[in-house]
Formats: sequence, C-alpha cells, structure tokens
Amino acid sequence: MEKQLQELRALASVADNRRTETGIPRVAMVQGEIPEHKLAAVYDPMINLILTGSKTMTVGERTFHYDPATYFVMSVDLPAVGSVHPSATGEPYLAVSLTLDPVIVAGLIRDLPVNMSSELFGSGFSVAPVNEDFLDAWVRMLRLMERPNEIAALSPAYEREILFRVLQGPLGWMLRDIASPDTALSRISIAINWIRQNFAETIRVEALAEMAALSVSAFHRHFKAVTALSPLQYQKRVRLLHARSLLIAGQGSATSIAYGVGYESPNQFSREYARLFGLPPSRDLAKAMHDVRAA
Repeated sequence: MEKQLQELRALASVADNRRTETGIPRVAMVQGEIPEHKLAAVYDPMINLILTGSKTMTVGERTFHYDPATYFVMSVDLPAVGSVHPSATGEPYLAVSLTLDPVIVAGLIRDLPVNMSSELFGSGFSVAPVNEDFLDAWVRMLRLMERPNEIAALSPAYEREILFRVLQGPLGWMLRDIASPDTALSRISIAINWIRQNFAETIRVEALAEMAALSVSAFHRHFKAVTALSPLQYQKRVRLLHARSLLIAGQGSATSIAYGVGYESPNQFSREYARLFGLPPSRDLAKAMHDVRAA
C-alpha cells in the first residue's frame, strides 16, 4: 500500500492550505497548516482520506483522531471543530475528499446483486483503515488531474468504485443508510436539512419528529446517535458556526450578528460563543486574524 500512498501524495502535493478543487466533480484536496477557525464548520457528507499528518475532529462530545492511511465518513451534515497536524517527521497535513451524492450512492446500491438492507446502529461519522483496492480507486481518480480530457468519461466509474469499496468495508452501512429512504438515518437527515436552512428560527422538537416520521422519543434517540448532539444543541452549533464565519468575514458587529442568527440576547450569544470556541467574539476575531496572517 505504501507505493499507492506515495503516488497519491505526489498527485495531491499541488493542494493549497484550503479546500482546493481538482477539476474532478466532488473531489477536493487540502495541504498544510489550516487556521483553526476554517476547520470549525458544518461539514457536508463526505469521504475523507488522510495521506500525511493527522486530523482531530470533535462533534458534540465525541472526538476522533485520523492518521495516515485511514479514511473517515460523514453521512450527514455535521457541525464540527477540528485541527490538523503535520507528521512526526515534518511532512505537512495532506488529505483528499469525495463529497457524497446520495443519488449516486442510491444508484450504485440498486445495481448491486446483493441485499443491501440496513438499519441505523451508530453515529453519522466514523473512521476506518484503508486497503489496497480502496487506494487503487483513488489513484486512478487523482491521475485524471493530469488527463483532464478524460474526466467526464472516467470519473463517474472511479467514483462508483470508491463508493463500492466503502460499501464493502466496515463503514458501508453508513452509505447504505443515507441512500435508503426508510432508515432512521435518512429520516433524521430530513430534520437536519431543515435546521440547517432555518437555524435562526425557533424550532419545535415535536414538529421535527413529525417531519422525520418518528415519535418524539425515537427522534431524540436517533438524532443524538447520529450527530452526538440533541436537536437544540445541533441548532446552537450551527448558529454559532455561522456567526463566527460572518464575524471573521467582517459582515457585522457581534451584536448584529447575534440577532441575525437567532439570539435574543447578545450576552447569551457571547457566553455560548466563548464556551464553544474558547474566547469571546472580539478576542476570537483577533486570534483568527493572527492565524490567517501566520498561515
């Protein structure tokens, strides 16, 4: 596997220290030191392959550490904070990702001649080791960066192969669940999408449970299992992450942003902001600007 990893590292070495598009649909890469505030976000469903260095991701009270030659899967939109680290020998953090398209996953599952039925039994994110077949598919995918005229013809096949290898592995149930409309995970996804689009509004858990076609108790249980957060905690994280991005982009004062994301009290906003990010808004902004200059 080391030969495959070395080729992947060489192919992805042109990445910047931000999300870098490859020209291949849904495939991106990143390299180097990334300011912490840029890693605090609501992440789209994805497969992420770590090539060098490591990454720590925290969702709710769950923290995962991802090392080289591992991949992680996020099957729903998750508010997370993280940090990246170079390798012990000094190589910068380097990773590639594939954003998940449920339509493509569902189409692949329909074409498989096996029973792919599943039910929710874990969280919406986890980590697993790579194998040679998984890396082979990624090598072929990234080689297309050097042959852009072949992307349209070949990338769909390589994307299906990457997804197929995940389906065969220990995290395959996560892909099966996001593509199956009757699973608890897919029902929770409906509520998650509503919260993301309406985070500034007051939410009623009973209405969300009805939206997901679950009882209130079952909705709470499955939502927490998938996201590591209660529905109200999830909304709060989305509000605070959005507020932070607006603050750092200079799109208003802390007070105006607090009201804009749905808070009725700027003082409460400041307390909860500091609880999540470690600093109140003004000091966090100053730190973020320093980190950007340093990066």
